[in-house]
Amino acid sequence: MPFIGNQPAESYASFLTETFTVSATASYTLSHAVTNENDIRLVINGVVQQPGSGKAYTASGTTLTLTSATVSGDVMYAVYLGRALQTVNPPNASVGSAQIADSLISGKTALGATPADTDELLISDAGTLKRVDYSHLKSVNTPAFEAYLSSAQSVSDATETKVQCDTEVFDSDGCYDNSTNYRFTPTVAGKYFVYVNLLGKASGNNLLASQIATIKKNGSEYAASNTQFYTNYEKQYTLMISHIIDMNGSSDYVEFFGYVNIISGSATFSVDSPKANVFGAYKINT
Repeated sequence: MPFIGNQPAESYASFLTETFTVSATASYTLSHAVTNENDIRLVINGVVQQPGSGKAYTASGTTLTLTSATVSGDVMYAVYLGRALQTVNPPNASVGSAQIADSLISGKTALGATPADTDELLISDAGTLKRVDYSHLKSVNTPAFEAYLSSAQSVSDATETKVQCDTEVFDSDGCYDNSTNYRFTPTVAGKYFVYVNLLGKASGNNLLASQIATIKKNGSEYAASNTQFYTNYEKQYTLMISHIIDMNGSSDYVEFFGYVNIISGSATFSVDSPKANVFGAYKINT
């Protein structure tokens, strides 16, 4: 049969009922609040009662008041006319933001801590809501570290020596060894920005002839920076170098080496200035 309006739900609907434990009283408490007595149909001993002031009963909120008190043995129940209950679900995509209370999310317990990698968040992908693990949204610049040499390191003249950066500023994933190998072995594959700062020093003025800072990958030179003084020799000098290096996330590692060539005396990797010898790296988003 043709009709105007929404397609009727194919399910049964029923009205909520409530049966009372009767006593010799005219006052009862409803389980559900109502606007007035017209929201319920009251039946006593099989007889439908007339609602209204001066009639059989009145109601407001959860208070039901009878004109005459019931007696032991009476059977009384109410039908909530304004509370139809049905088993149909709303159609797909029929619920909008205006129908959802703010408390649906804001009323829930706050996380109160950094999310776990497997915690899921909702994002909109061109208007389509999707779930995404927190691991895909947190900082992509890790693993990352920075360490520096805490005390002067004596080195042999004109000899390539690993710079023992032993004090960590940070080490996000524990991938830097600051006590034995002084190397960074990241556990996530990707491209890493690697940087070093070398301060080489001779024991006296005009004794520093040349200097080299080197980044090595898996024991082989990857990049280097050098300076050489031909006539006016120095006492100390700073070299900086940085490079982007591909790492496989398992066995690849990088190390920091320095080279100091002096005319005479002794040589060190100096700490005359704060964090003069620094080694660091972080994963970049490509």
